[in-house]
Parts: sequence; C-alpha cells; structure tokens
Amino acid sequence: MIFETDRLILRPRTMRDFDACIAMDKAPGVIDYIPGPWENDADHRAFVRTRINTQYGDGLGYWSIFAKSAPDIFIGWVLLIPEDAKGPDIEIGWRLHPYYWAKGFATEAALALVPHAFETLNLPRIVAGIDARNMGSIGVARKIGMTFQSHQDGYDMFVLENPNVEMV
Repeated sequence: MIFETDRLILRPRTMRDFDACIAMDKAPGVIDYIPGPWENDADHRAFVRTRINTQYGDGLGYWSIFAKSAPDIFIGWVLLIPEDAKGPDIEIGWRLHPYYWAKGFATEAALALVPHAFETLNLPRIVAGIDARNMGSIGVARKIGMTFQSHQDGYDMFVLENPNVEMV
C-alpha cells in the first residue's frame, strides 16, 4: 500500500531501505530520546532487520518516506504497528533524518496514515508514547490532532480517538 501527499510518497519499508535506516539512526540527535540497541552495531542492525521483516498485520507496518521532488532519497519512515511491537493498542510513529526536520514532513507523513487507521482499518484509536523531552515529536503529535493522556516513566502518552467509532 502506497500513500501520497502533496509533497511525499510513502511506500512500504523494505530491506532496500536498510542502509538508509541505519545511517539515519546514526545521525546526530535522531535516537537521543528512543531506547534501543543503538550502542552495539550488530544489535542495532539485527533490530532494524527484524523490524523491517516483521509482518504486523493487515494494513499495518512501516512506510519509508520520499519527497516527490527527489523520489530516490530516503527521508525517514512513519509507522502504524502494535504498540512496542506487542499491542494491544496501535501506535503511530515517525523518524526522519535531521536534514528533513522542521520542514513539516513528519506531520504530513503521519497525517497520511490517520485516515487509513480510522477509515480503512477502523481502529478505535491510535497512540504515541513520546519521551517528555522530545519537543519535536510532541509537536508532531499535537499537529496531527493527538492529545496528551498520561505521563509515565519519562514518557508522555498521546492519543487520537477515531471520531467514527463509539467508545464503550
């Protein structure tokens, strides 16, 4: 499933994006607020490989982001997967190379997934757990309509409810 916005193309992430994902993660500031196996190169590579090759369910997964004006240059990725790859909630997330920060790309890519989450998948809500210090990602969450729900263990949980699904 491919999504397009005014400026972006989002296509399913594959192993052809592997090296670009690793390089993005190593760029200054990218993983500062994200726990993971970043210090050990072999563990980092295994983690990314596993995330790329995992099947998360119909309509879920990671999408690599490319600008329509430069469709061969990897900008980053956006995701809809079970929270922490386990669930039960579905999380929305994004990670971009710092060169593409503050250009509206993360917001635009995430907004492309919201109708898919609610209209196609009929999810009751989507969530995002964001380190409380990560003001850039908190800004993206707010721009796509997410609201703060709680704070726990240094993370702010943001939620966006599906307006078409009645919550019980």
